[in-house]
Formats: sequence, structure tokens, C-alpha cells
Amino acid sequence: MFNLGNVNRESVQNEVLSGLTVALALVPEAVAFAFVAGVDPLVGLYAAFMVGLLASIFGGRPGMISGATGAMAVVMVALVADHGVEYLFATVVLTGLIQITAGLLRLGKFIRIVPHPVMLGFVNGLAIVIFLAQIQHFQVDVNGSKEWISGQPAMIFVGLIILTIAIIHFLPKLTTMIPSSLAAIVTVSLLVVGLDIDTNTVGDLASIKGGLPQFHLPEVDFSYKTLVIIFPYAFILAAIGLIESLLTLTLIDEVTNTRGKGNRECIGQGIANTATGFFGGMGGCAMIGQSMINVNSGGHQRLSGISAALFLLAFILFASNLIEQIPMAALVGVMFIVVFSTFEWSSIRIFNKIPHHDAFVLVLVSAVTVATDLAIAVVVGVIVSALVFAWEHAKHINVHTYIDKNNSKVYELNGPLFFGSVKNFSDLFTPEDDPDDVIIEFKNSRVADHSAIEAIDSLADRYIRAGKQLHLRHLSPECTQLLNRAGNLVEVNLLEDPEYHVADDLLA
Repeated sequence: MFNLGNVNRESVQNEVLSGLTVALALVPEAVAFAFVAGVDPLVGLYAAFMVGLLASIFGGRPGMISGATGAMAVVMVALVADHGVEYLFATVVLTGLIQITAGLLRLGKFIRIVPHPVMLGFVNGLAIVIFLAQIQHFQVDVNGSKEWISGQPAMIFVGLIILTIAIIHFLPKLTTMIPSSLAAIVTVSLLVVGLDIDTNTVGDLASIKGGLPQFHLPEVDFSYKTLVIIFPYAFILAAIGLIESLLTLTLIDEVTNTRGKGNRECIGQGIANTATGFFGGMGGCAMIGQSMINVNSGGHQRLSGISAALFLLAFILFASNLIEQIPMAALVGVMFIVVFSTFEWSSIRIFNKIPHHDAFVLVLVSAVTVATDLAIAVVVGVIVSALVFAWEHAKHINVHTYIDKNNSKVYELNGPLFFGSVKNFSDLFTPEDDPDDVIIEFKNSRVADHSAIEAIDSLADRYIRAGKQLHLRHLSPECTQLLNRAGNLVEVNLLEDPEYHVADDLLA
């Protein structure tokens, strides 16, 4: 079913150390997303462990890290508030089943329709989201309100962040034996503990101590009424999870110059979420920040993701006191490096060189990602790109007219005929001014959808009302079956018609 992909001791060492680095970064993220969803921190930590482990084993992208995510946590808020955490567990199980179904139906391939400007906008928007998520650590809770840290605490916090970034940046120039992010976290943690420096730590967020996750059937009424409640949430969570996972898969493909398997990733994510719902976890999907940490630390195989999950479980069971002493400044510094490496700086360089509509889509997707969530941003980006495509191609339809040897006027149509171009198509013809015999030549055109067929039918009616004879050449047989109102006045040459099918037949 899966292959760890490691062939020697050195690569195993790299994968395990990379997994340890990722596990340390997963702790505050899982706790924070649990707070967002309104559940106990252990619910987020169990999700990070279960989803991370099972997605690494069964998923289609070695080296990609999965766990509890903010995009899915935001959707869970209303469900938990209105119905309780048990309904969340049931929803996560159903989410997984929907994702498995999507993988079995091979729907993962549809990620290919996401245009490149949407991908750039997704990456840049997510980098901004990760950056903004770190800002909360520069604030403290004073009498129920958030205030910015200042004075000496602020100087210490910023100084530790700068030290973390410096170690990550310069250590690879000296040695690559251990991941620079791991070295930075350990060094800064030892410095804070050794010098007894007063600064925020992971323990200030919440205690991460707990036991093994236990199998647990969601305590809900298994009825149609419950299904009505949880299905909309499950469908949205499944869509968000698959979109974020498949886009992250595509990004890691580009970074590592390898190719993951989208449909297998859908199934892997589904297995992970289904199991997580039965073990008291909040569900999750691929995490771009942690995936970039893993790849940058040398983790390119399944072993790194498996190691990260197992290390996280070990933290929960045995090392909670140690992990809670890690300064937040070290983890914030690591995430700032992730932001820098995730953001597509080349998009700024090429901004004035790409078409204006592509630049607009890039900025739009980034903005929507920051303002709402990833799934909405990608859907908006794809819709806008499709509308732009339709608008641009609607301009390409034109005709070349001439009189043939039989004194018939020939309209030689060029360009695709579809919903976006039907208005321009209709304006190309003047039935009142044409001779009695007219031919429309379709050999350089293709009828793409039902709107195009209706436009041809309407044009035929115009020539009938004008008392003219209209002949259509090289039109597909499928189209002629729908041109009933044209009657015997529409002559179609079926012998020379090309073999292609319109969209209506493909969807029937």
C-alpha cells in the first residue's frame, strides 16, 4: 500500500529529524485551531496525530504534512456552538467518507483546472494568513482584552525571533547534519531555560498532557434528522480539506520536482478523517506551512510525516512538561521563515509582465484567502478566470464572406461558438440584405454547448422569416437533431461532417 521511500541510514536520519522539527511546530498550531473551533486542546492534538499519521501512510504525496487546520476549524465553530462536540465527531466521520468517495470517483484530477494565477494567489494569500496568525503572539491578555507587548518583554521576544531566524539562515552554510529549524528551536529553548528568561512559552497556551486517543462512537442520534444537521458541514469540510490538500500537493510537487497522486490523496485524507472522528479528533487536511518546514528540513518521504505524528503523540504522553517550556518566539521565528519561503516573490517581479486579468485574479485570490478562506478564494478565482477566458474567446469569432460558383453567399465561420460568443455570432449575419441562397461553413468552427445550438436555431428562424434558403455545412449530426424549427429549408451536408460531440451529449 505504501513505501517509506528511504534507502539508507542518512536519509532515514534526515526524515526522522525533519519529523521532529515538524512535530514541535504542530503543537501550538493544533492548540490554537482547537481554540478557534471551540473544543478542548487535546481534540486538536489528537487530530494532528491521527490525520498526520494516516494521511502520511495512505495519502498520495510523500513528504506532505497533514493535521488540524484553521480553514476547517472556522467552519466547525457554529456546529460546535449549536450542537456540541459529539456532532462534530460525527461530522468528521462523514467528511472522511465524502472524501473517500471523491477519490474513488477520481475527482482529484479536477485540480488541474485551477489556473496558474489562482495557484499564485493561493500561495501568496496563505503566506499572508500564516504571517497574520503569528501577530497574536505579540499580544497579551490584560483584563479580558488584547494589548501589544512593549518594553523589555517586547525586546526579548523580538530578539529571540531574530536569533531563531539567524540560526535557520546561517546554519546550513556550516552543516546540514541536522535541520536548521530544529537546531534553532532547541538552541533558543536551552537559552531561555538556562538563563531563566521570562517570555511566553507553549505552556502559556494550554497544557498538552493527555493519554492515548480512545475509540469513541459519536454520541448522537443516528437518524435522518442528524444527517440533515451534519451533512452541510461535512460537505463543506470535505471540499475545503480536498482543495487545500490538493493545492498543497501541487505546490510540493513543484518544490520537489516530483509528482503526487491526487486521487490517492483524496482517499488518504478521507481515511484519516473517518478514523479521527472515531477517536475524538476534530479532523484536518494538508498544512502548507508545516509541509514547507518538512521539505525545507529534508523530509521528502512518508517517514517524515509518520515520524512527526509519532513524535507528537510522544509529546502528549511523555514529554508535555518539556514541550511546554519551548518559547513561542522560537516557533514564531520558524513560521516567519515559512512565510518567506512560501510567498511567491517572483509574482511581484512578473506582475507588470503578465496580462492584466491574470494579475487581477492573482491579487483577488490572495485577498479573498486572507478575508475569508481558501476554498472560497479558489472557487472565486476559477470562476473569474473562466469568465475572463469566455470574454476573450468571444472576441475570436468572425466570418469571411464570398460568393461561390453557384451564386450563393458563403459565410465561412472562424472561432468557437459557445455561450460567450453567441451574441457576436448573431451580429455577423444580415438576413434581410443577403441573397436568396446562403451557406454557413462550419469547418473552421466548433459548436461547444447548448447556447450555441440555440443561436444556430434562432438564426435559421431569421432566414426563414426573410424567405431565404439557408444551408449549414460541416455541422455535426448532433446539432442537426435540435434544429427542428428550421424544417426542410435548412440543408445539412452530413457526408462531410466531422466526428465530434457537443457538450449536451457528453452530459446526457
